[in-house]
Amino acid sequence: MKISYNWLKELIDIQESAEEIGKLLTATGLEVEGIDPVQRVEGGLEGIVIGEVLTCEPFTVKEKTLHLTTVDIGADVPSNIVCGAANVAAGQKVVVATVGATIHPTGGEPFTIAKRKVYGHPSEGMICAEDEIGLGTSHAGIMVLDTDLPNGTSAAEYFGLLPDYVIEIGLTPNRADAASHLGVARDLKAVLNRALKMPAVENFTVSTTTLPIEVSVENSEACPRYAGVIISGLTVTESPDWLKEKLQAVGVRPINNVVDITNYICHELGQPLHAFDAAKIIGNKVIVKTLPAGTPFVTLDGVERKLSDRDLMICNAEEPMCIGGVFGGTKSGVSEQTTDIFLEAAYFSPAWIRKTGTFHGLKTDASFRFERGTDPNMPVYALKRAALLIQEVAGGQVSSEIVDIYPNPIPNHEVKVKYKNVDRLIGKVLDRALIKQILTSLDIEIQDETPEGFLASVAPYRVDVTREADVIEEILRIYGFDNIELSENLATDFLSGFPIVDPDKQKLRIANLLAANGFNETMANSLTKPMYNDAVRSSLPGEDVVMLNPLSEDLSVMRQTMLFSGLESLAYNLNRRQRDLRICEFGKTYHKVESKYKELSHLVLLMAGHQRAESWLAKDQKLAFHDLAGMVHLVLNAFRVAQVEKQEIQDKTIFEYGLSYTIKKKPVVSFGQVKAKLAKIADIKQPVFYADFDWAYLLKQYNDKVRFTEVSKFPEVRRDLSLVLDKAVTFEQIRQTAHKYERELLTNINVFDVYEGENIGADKKSYSVSFTLQDETQTLTDKVIDKTMQKLMMAFEKDLNAVIRK
Repeated sequence: MKISYNWLKELIDIQESAEEIGKLLTATGLEVEGIDPVQRVEGGLEGIVIGEVLTCEPFTVKEKTLHLTTVDIGADVPSNIVCGAANVAAGQKVVVATVGATIHPTGGEPFTIAKRKVYGHPSEGMICAEDEIGLGTSHAGIMVLDTDLPNGTSAAEYFGLLPDYVIEIGLTPNRADAASHLGVARDLKAVLNRALKMPAVENFTVSTTTLPIEVSVENSEACPRYAGVIISGLTVTESPDWLKEKLQAVGVRPINNVVDITNYICHELGQPLHAFDAAKIIGNKVIVKTLPAGTPFVTLDGVERKLSDRDLMICNAEEPMCIGGVFGGTKSGVSEQTTDIFLEAAYFSPAWIRKTGTFHGLKTDASFRFERGTDPNMPVYALKRAALLIQEVAGGQVSSEIVDIYPNPIPNHEVKVKYKNVDRLIGKVLDRALIKQILTSLDIEIQDETPEGFLASVAPYRVDVTREADVIEEILRIYGFDNIELSENLATDFLSGFPIVDPDKQKLRIANLLAANGFNETMANSLTKPMYNDAVRSSLPGEDVVMLNPLSEDLSVMRQTMLFSGLESLAYNLNRRQRDLRICEFGKTYHKVESKYKELSHLVLLMAGHQRAESWLAKDQKLAFHDLAGMVHLVLNAFRVAQVEKQEIQDKTIFEYGLSYTIKKKPVVSFGQVKAKLAKIADIKQPVFYADFDWAYLLKQYNDKVRFTEVSKFPEVRRDLSLVLDKAVTFEQIRQTAHKYERELLTNINVFDVYEGENIGADKKSYSVSFTLQDETQTLTDKVIDKTMQKLMMAFEKDLNAVIRK
């Protein structure tokens, strides 16, 4: 938001520079993002002053008459200046460009005044004509001024051309009250302890009531207050320079004198106004109401819009004229032919305006303020102020009484405040008189005061002050955060709880882990083709989430599985001759289950191609299921997940084969080889391995308890067995059986070879298994080792019908 420094000075007495004001505003919470100078003439007349010609002696050079003058420019010694103007004379007040000043002639190139000799005479400046300093085009002679200003006074001050500064404030959404020069001046009033200079409206008078307008409000929820007045006999034309310059300083394009005044009031007082051509108000009626959904309305930008039934419209007896608080219409706007206007000022419900602006995609200066909350007590004052200014720049007279429909006045907010909480939250005990002074300067009334606290009555324009903490914040920001001393030992009586597991940190950790193992992270669109969901419909947990206005058939539903977005990524790279691929994606799927919408978080891994790049050191070896299983275990180990239960995947909709790991009977990951027909949908003809983690559930399993044990001082021992088993027996059964019969010494089991062939039988397989034994208290003896291995062999023969091969 842009604030003019000079405009601000009209509302409050300011001696401080623009930079100092910027620092004060930032300290009060209105963060100043920049301060830029604004010059009405190029160069700002810097270095140009008012002087007085003390002496003037003519001399002739080459038949040309010049004048040797001495000029008082407010310095200790008068300046000698050679002047060629015929109209220069002693006793005149003139405009002098001093040595070092850069002047900008009208239509010419700027140049800097230097001390020099002119035909042997020293010249220390230049007495100027209006075109020589960019104030006009006349070069008939030097400017002779009629003024009593002291010599040395800035010429910019004499001509009313003092430079302005635009203060750019990064306005936060809660500070709607500061969206105007008056709002900013209110904060300065409190921090500087100076009075506001509110523009006078006492001269507002109703000249006649010959043009009454009937006003009715049918929706008082959307429009709690509506006011208006008729001004007749005015002339719509270009605005005067002072008005255009003020609007341009804050980034508003001048249009005409009437519209410019409404914009001026909006930026001065924070009250948006709208001017209607009174001759276009059919039936002399203004009706504030909603219209049926789909009603067409053409706004000022020439766009026909279809209204919703929640758009508040300002209508005449037959048709809508304006979208209330947002945008005017083409038919009722002010034009050069307008002679009478109906001037509107209102307080609209912020929620209604916000919804309308969002629905139509419209953002205007008016909607910016209305949707955040304006001052419900400002409309009548703003009307009077605007009417007086319109009469000043456009003529005319007030031709009706002010209509003010305000059936249910909005009361002040009442907030109970306890001094002990003020002291606790500020961290310092402030004098009670100072607290009352600060709040009073912010238009917050102190009521029912006791030694323990008081009742704060807050004006409704402060939409952000509704709680005790808000009132205390007002005290602190005006008192100054920098004035609160920091103790040597900082402490707080409340600290927000933070999750033990930070999802973002864990996501980054796992992404880095996977990247270190050759995976590339992808990010796919959550919108997808319906055919993808249909292809695996039996495995999905709910109905499709369908887009109401899809951009295309390919983007018409939300994905219920992340498989196909991953397959599309693989296909894209495979088609570009990328042979060996490993990708991962963190994302969400979207489901409609029993009329309720759900989002589920996932981590998926996809692998295709070979184990490693082709090399002279090793032959090509295609990826296998166990390569994916290794990556799954890598992720689970990173979360230090406790024991998981393993089972074959029963639903073969997605996988040719695979495993599902569960914790407390809830799946945490399913992985295996993708069915060829699903890969073919994405035009992939080679095996693809896919793992799908329930990311949210996995995060809950994270075990941040790390236990460290001393490295054993005693050696471990390895023994190998070859077990001939039925093909149906899994390694997991071997592992469980071994730990069932030996819990103390057995530390690790590993399969290092698997054999199947006619030599051992058609339905048999041979596992070569290594067993690692270790005692933390002593060195194992051969007797203990043999006894342990004998116990394990008996267990395998008994429970698994194993044949031990030696």
